[in-house]
Amino acid sequence: MATQTKRGRDTRQALIKAGIEEINRYGVANVSVRRIAATCGVSCGAPYKHFGDRREFIAAIIDYVNGQWHVQQAQILQAHAGDTKAQIVEMSTGYVQFLVEHPHLRAILTLKDEEFDNVYHKMRGEVSSPTQQLIQRYCEEYAIPPDVRLRKVYVIRALIMGAAIQFENGELAYGADTLQMVHDSIQRELELP
Repeated sequence: MATQTKRGRDTRQALIKAGIEEINRYGVANVSVRRIAATCGVSCGAPYKHFGDRREFIAAIIDYVNGQWHVQQAQILQAHAGDTKAQIVEMSTGYVQFLVEHPHLRAILTLKDEEFDNVYHKMRGEVSSPTQQLIQRYCEEYAIPPDVRLRKVYVIRALIMGAAIQFENGELAYGADTLQMVHDSIQRELELP
């Protein structure tokens, strides 16, 4: 029984990873459960033993991606407990690293698809909401007005996504110096009035 349960978990995990690759290659609208099953060497009905339907399968993929980032996020937050500014800066810089070092997961986080957005927008947004909450807390700690908070959220998120895109397409060389530049830019935005 334990071997069968482990095999089921392994198959589920393999399907999720193959699903990520499938979405990267074909987009969410063209996800083929048959192709994913073939990639994993299982029958075309096997995915439905682990996921009720296509939507549940995509939700499991998003949940997996969120989980990968949440582990790192928790470590960063713990390392800088009690310092909201440092948490924002380090978590934002860490997120850039996560996006660059896991491009196959970034594709899931930045998907744009009508069916996907209607169903999974909230799940996808869970990745960025802790940063927004930290910025909210930081602004409350320093009595920063709502319009300035909105700008800070926008600029910091733009720095994160812009850096990840520039690293990916080679406009910026990915390394310690450029990551430090991103780090310093995020910190500077927090210090601006």
